[in-house]
Amino acid sequence: MSIAHEPWGVEALDLAAYLDRVGVPEQRPDEGYLERLYEAHIRTFPFETVDAFLGRPPAVDLPGVQEKFLGGGRGGYCFEHGVLFAAALERLGYEAHRRLGTVGPAGENARTHLLVEVVLDGRRLLADPGFGSGMRRPVELRDGARSTGGGMTFGIARVPRGRSRGWELRKLRGGSWDPLHVTHESDVHPVDLVAGNHFVATHPDSVFQRMLVVTGFLPDGSHASLTHASVTLRAPDSPTRHEALTPVDLDPWLERVGVRLSDDDRALLHKRLAELPAAP
Repeated sequence: MSIAHEPWGVEALDLAAYLDRVGVPEQRPDEGYLERLYEAHIRTFPFETVDAFLGRPPAVDLPGVQEKFLGGGRGGYCFEHGVLFAAALERLGYEAHRRLGTVGPAGENARTHLLVEVVLDGRRLLADPGFGSGMRRPVELRDGARSTGGGMTFGIARVPRGRSRGWELRKLRGGSWDPLHVTHESDVHPVDLVAGNHFVATHPDSVFQRMLVVTGFLPDGSHASLTHASVTLRAPDSPTRHEALTPVDLDPWLERVGVRLSDDDRALLHKRLAELPAAP
C-alpha cells in the first residue's frame, strides 16, 4: 500500500508502537481479536476535549494523532480516535470504513462525529472508540442488534424513512432507549474531518467551547465521565455515583483517567476554567 495513493496514509502508523501501547500482540484479524483490540484501545486512550476547550484544534491527520496519542501519552476526541483506530485495523488486515455521524437531531446538528465500520465475514460492525460512552465492544449494524458489557447495554436501530437515513446507536437507561447518535453511510474523505474538526474545536456554538468533557476507565475497571464541574462513576453491579468537582479536584481526576498534561497546558486549562461564566 502506497501512502501517495492511499488518502488516509495508514502506512505512516507505527503499528508496533500502537500495539505495545494498548498491550495487545498482533493476531489474525477475526471478530474476537477486533473486540479485544477495541476494548484495549478505549481503556488505554481516554476521550478528552482539552485542546478544543483551549481553542486549539487538534491534528486529525495520522502523523499528528499518533504523535499525540503514542508519543505524548494523551487521548482525544472522535476524529483523533477514529483516525488512529481505523489505521490500526487496516494495517492488521481488516476492511475498515470511516463514517460520519450526527449527535442530536439530524438537520439541526452537523455530521461531526467520526466512527469506524468494519466489514468482517459479510457482517458490518460499528466501532465507536471516540464517543466516550463506555461501549465495551463493537455492535453489528443490524436493526435490533445489541452490545452488552460493563453493566451497560447499547443497541442499533435503522433510522426510518422520513429522517436522515442511517443507523441510530442507543443506550438502555432505566428500561428505555436513549438515542446517542446516527451514523450515515456516505463515503468520508480526509477533508471532511478537517472541516468538522474546525467547527467542533473553534465555533462558539460547539459544546466543547463551553465545557470540558473527559471520559475514561479507572484501574478498577469503572468508567468515569468528567466535566470541569462534576464526575460520574459507573461500575457493574454498583449504583451510579455523581460528585461535584472544584478546580482543585480536577487535576487528580484527569491523572486518574489518563489525561497527562504538561505544566503549561495545565496552567492554560485552569486559566480557561476561571474565565467561564458562573453557573446560575
